[in-house]
Parts: sequence; structure tokens; C-alpha cells
Amino acid sequence: MIRRHFIITLIALVWGLNAEAQQSSNFSAYKFVRFLQYVSNEYVDTVNPNRMVDEAITSTLEKLDPHSVYISKEDVQAMNEPLEGNFDGVGVEFNIMNDTLMVVNPIVGGPSERVGIIAGDRFVTIDGKNIAGIGLKNSDVFKLLRGAKGTKVNILVKRKNVNNLLDFTVTRDKIPIFSIDASYMVDSKIGYIKLSRFAVTTEQEFNDAIAKLKKQNMKDLILDLRGNGGGMLNTAIELADQFLDKGKLVVYTEGRTSPRADFVSTEKGELEQTRLIIMIDEGSASASEILSGAIQDWDRGIIIGRRSFGKGLVQNQMPLPDGSMVRLTIARYHTPTGRVIQRPYNNESIEKYYSDLNDRYKNGEMFTSDSIKLPENLKYKTLNKGRTVYGGGGIMPDIFIPLDTSSYSNYYGKLVRAGIINQYYLKWVDSHRVQLVKDYPKFDKFNKRFIVTDEMVDELVALAETQKIKRDEKGLAISKIEIKRQLKGLISQAIFTNSQYFEIVNQDNNAFLKAIEILNSWDNYKYLVKE
Repeated sequence: MIRRHFIITLIALVWGLNAEAQQSSNFSAYKFVRFLQYVSNEYVDTVNPNRMVDEAITSTLEKLDPHSVYISKEDVQAMNEPLEGNFDGVGVEFNIMNDTLMVVNPIVGGPSERVGIIAGDRFVTIDGKNIAGIGLKNSDVFKLLRGAKGTKVNILVKRKNVNNLLDFTVTRDKIPIFSIDASYMVDSKIGYIKLSRFAVTTEQEFNDAIAKLKKQNMKDLILDLRGNGGGMLNTAIELADQFLDKGKLVVYTEGRTSPRADFVSTEKGELEQTRLIIMIDEGSASASEILSGAIQDWDRGIIIGRRSFGKGLVQNQMPLPDGSMVRLTIARYHTPTGRVIQRPYNNESIEKYYSDLNDRYKNGEMFTSDSIKLPENLKYKTLNKGRTVYGGGGIMPDIFIPLDTSSYSNYYGKLVRAGIINQYYLKWVDSHRVQLVKDYPKFDKFNKRFIVTDEMVDELVALAETQKIKRDEKGLAISKIEIKRQLKGLISQAIFTNSQYFEIVNQDNNAFLKAIEILNSWDNYKYLVKE
């Protein structure tokens, strides 16, 4: 009976196609439905028709392009959360250490902070269920702590230097997922914003960050889009509008059944006179490329870093009857000069498509711009200065910054992959938190005076040895400075905010230092921008 109902539903869907689609595809659709009927009714063993349809959809989409995908009902909510900018939960940043859930930080203003849960607390039980020493996974924590807004969860907590377990009842609430990882003043005139995604809340977050920086007399801005995989097209347009004066084309989209749609800047931009540096790398994609491409095409700011990912396809999310979804490519986006940023994918498997970044590394592109090969027939001219830019493979920066591997060693890679640095800093902060807060009430003092000692590094190395990662003197000599930098950044993040982590690690970053140099000697780079 279930099989018959499934087939009837599928037939109804097929015949519900619009008239044009019916003319071209009804026969093929009917053929597929008949095939399912045969398999469901006649095959020697029991089959799952729902799974067969899922697999057929997935396989078909894989052959279209790398970004058209099928999303199961179970994955739809998890996929949408980063773009919607929130989820319902208790509001803690956590880590699982020694098979125990430890609070790294409660979300400021969130439900856990409101009832008194603090950094360093260990959750022993959740709603009466023991969660300590049971092989807890992140997915288990999400299931236990997330839930509908207004519902309650009872948590039993072990707190350092407190003999008794503490009992908390937390009322779940909306928990923000922030788009801005960091926002601070580099010096008396240069502001810095690190943007991790383009989501529903991004424009408001960006406006709030800019307002705060302007109160500190910001004149120039470094916008860090490195590693930003994109997000919502409209959000990229809104941010571009901040920098472009009225009437400038930001991007246009066009597809086989999607007529050209132009997106043009308005008069609302508050940063039209602000000198701008955008930092990109091979992890910058989609909306990051829309924003960078618009700024570059209008000669509005200077793009520095390495060639971006190259995703120039527009997807539309189309719901299916069971709550699942198809994210289908419907158009290509074009920068104001007409560039298509999408890199080639014809006849490539998804694995080969995404291995392009490894190929770039092997071919030397990460280290020298001379290794980058782009087709000569994809040259374009910027709209004000007439500079040459390229399409068909990501955004090429105006100023190339090679990948810095001088502090990287195989030993450091092993420490990172095994999570040793994270494990060590969590333990160290847990043991020293009270003294840290007392000694460093403000970040400026921490930044100037706190030092990660050689003894701390030796303790980290000893921890690694307990997990069968042998001490490597040569690797340690290469990577010790980077290990110390990461530890200081992570410790600052634990006692202050995420922004302070970037304030620490940026201090010796080549791209960041180049951005400052450009802004401080702007006249030498005027050939790249329209003044």
C-alpha cells in the first residue's frame, strides 16, 4: 500500500509539470515512473523506492554542475542556519575535552549566560541523562541542547573549585550566528573587518561594526574576505552598495530561462569616500567574488591576496514534497564588466573540480603569480581606469600575496590535525582563568605583556607525545613562533572575544601587513583606483 501511494504521488507530480515542460519531458518522466513501478512490484528483493529516487536525483544533479545538489529533509535546517543567522538553543560555545563537554564561552546575552553558566563549566547531565565519559560527539550535543525557542533544558554542572554540582534550568532562545568574526581599529585611522559569510543578518552586523569604527575615527578600511565561501547574493549587493555611488551596476545574472537581471547601487552608501582594501584567497567564493569583482571593475578599491575560488553560478532552492530540497543552478552571475567568474567544470567529476586547489598548490600558483594561466580571450577592461582584468576562473587580485609556509612543518601539521593545540590551550586556560582575568582586565595589557613561554610549548609537546606524536626538534624549530602565536590568539579569544584572536594572529600576517603598507602609502597605488 505504501509503495502504491508513493508511485501515485510521483505520477501526480509528473503530471503537475507546466505545459512547456510536459511537452519536452513527460515521456521521460513517465518512463522513470514505470521503471519504479517495475522495481517496486517485481524485483526479487524488497527495495526502498524513496531511497532510489533520492539517489537518482543526486546522481542526475552531479552530472549537471558542481553546485547543483540534493538536500535531504534532515539536512535542510542545518544547511539554512548559517544563512538565516540564528538557531534555537542554549547559547554556549563548547569543546569536548577528555570525553567531557566543557563550556569555552557562553554566548553574550544568551540564555546560558543569563542563568549564570560560565566559561570552564562541565556539563555532567542534560535532562537527567549522563553525558560524561560516554564517547560524546558534537552531533550528540546538538541533539541534546538545541530545541524550539521557549522549551526548557535542565543541566547539571561541575564547576572548578565548587564542591557540589550546580543545577541550572535554561530556557532555549534564538542564538545568533554572527557573520563578522572580528572588527577593530588597526591604528588611529585604519579599521579592519573580518567577514566569514554573507547571511540575512550580515548587512546589519556590518553597519553596526562600521558605526563603531567610525566613532573611533576610522578613515580607511581593510575588509578581510579570505576563506569566505559566500552566501546570499542580495547581501553581497547590499555591501557593495556601501562603497559605490548611485547608479553603478554591481552584478547581473542571466540564464537559459532566467532573463537578465541587473542589480544597481543606490544612494545609501556611507563608505563611498573610504579608502578600501579587500583581502581574498583561494577560499573566497561566490558572494565574496561578487563584492570583490564589483569593487575591482569600478576601480573602487584594491584587491590583494591570491586568486579566488571561481564560483559564478546562481542557485535557487526548490522544495520537494517530503521536506527535502533541490539547490538548482538557474543562472550565471556577471561582474559589471561582463566577466563570468565561474571556472570550467565540463566533464569533471566533483572530486576533480574541488581538487583544483591542490592543483594550484602543486603548480606553484600559491607562491608566484607567474604560474597562473588564464585564457587570453577572457580579458576585460575596468570601467574607469581601463585596467586589464580576467574572467573565467575567479577574481585575480590587483596585488598578489604568496602563501606563507615559512612557519609550517610536517610536525606542526600533525599537531593541528590531532587537535593538540586546541586541547592544550583549553586545559591551560581552565587552570589559569582566574589569574588571567585578574592580571589582564583589558586586551591592550594582554596584547603587550602576555608571553607564551618555552615552558608552555614544552608542555604542549609533552601532551602530543601522550597521543603518539613524537617530539620533532627540526619541525619545532621551524614552527615554534607560529605555535606561540596561535596559543596567544586562542588564549585571548577565551578570555576576551573572537575579535582579539584575529588581532593577535594578524600582527605578522603578510597580506594584512601589505594592506597597511598600501593604505599608508596610498599615493604609490593610485594607479589602481579612481580617486
